[in-house]
Amino acid sequence: MEFTKGHGTGNDFVILPDPDGALDLTPDLVAAICDRRRGLGGDGVLRVVRAAKHPDGAALADSAEWFMDYWNSDGSFAEMCGNGARVFVRYLLDTGLAAPAGGALPVATRAGLVRARVDGEAIAVEMRRPRRYATSTAALGGLTLPGTAVDVGNPHLVCPLPAGLDLAGLDLTRAPNFDPALFPSGVNVEFTVPGGPVDGVDAHVLMRVYERGSAETLSCGTGACAVAAVALHDADQETGTVAVDVPGGRLTVTLNDDSCWLSGPATLVATGTLTLP
Repeated sequence: MEFTKGHGTGNDFVILPDPDGALDLTPDLVAAICDRRRGLGGDGVLRVVRAAKHPDGAALADSAEWFMDYWNSDGSFAEMCGNGARVFVRYLLDTGLAAPAGGALPVATRAGLVRARVDGEAIAVEMRRPRRYATSTAALGGLTLPGTAVDVGNPHLVCPLPAGLDLAGLDLTRAPNFDPALFPSGVNVEFTVPGGPVDGVDAHVLMRVYERGSAETLSCGTGACAVAAVALHDADQETGTVAVDVPGGRLTVTLNDDSCWLSGPATLVATGTLTLP
């Protein structure tokens, strides 16, 4: 099996080209591939398949040639992955499988159609505009932290830390507890603190995230979009640009009246042949 390894701000993925949907990808196989000691290692798998050849992408085949079949590292599905979408697009462009027409490239995902563009040396994708819909809490160690539930095509709980609590000191080796009635399919939990002034943006936030199905990751694109929406709302704004610093680097999120653009580096680092277990 041919593979490519790529990452977006440290959020890393194993990319499997499977244009005709012939690969028998299973949860156990995905988990084995993503195992960091016995496999290639990754936060997830991106299968590159033509939308018309995948049951979850067929409805969008008239609008996008390619479907991003994304799997979490534990073998579960995710509706959307912002960094994964950016790395997916980098792969399409670098391998010549696609070229942006008129500056935009459509990609089919389980969360619907997303558009992508080259943004200087970065890749930007147009995400679903984040929707704040509830308040809840996350429990971590002995802490109970209030947060805002945000839908970005997948579920998030954004928890700004109270003053004096160290973001770097949080123990994210175990999953935070959350309200299963509000999040029956699980939730990505983001913890944030304000950052210092950054030119050209309306807000600057530092973030760590525990992703459902993948544990703590160095970055989460949809999480950055959720965090940006909460930061702007807390500043009495509904639109604007937010710099979100994650352990793997910086993402830039721009919320307009009807869209959300996520921009940042997306890099391919290796190619090879995987021997199936």
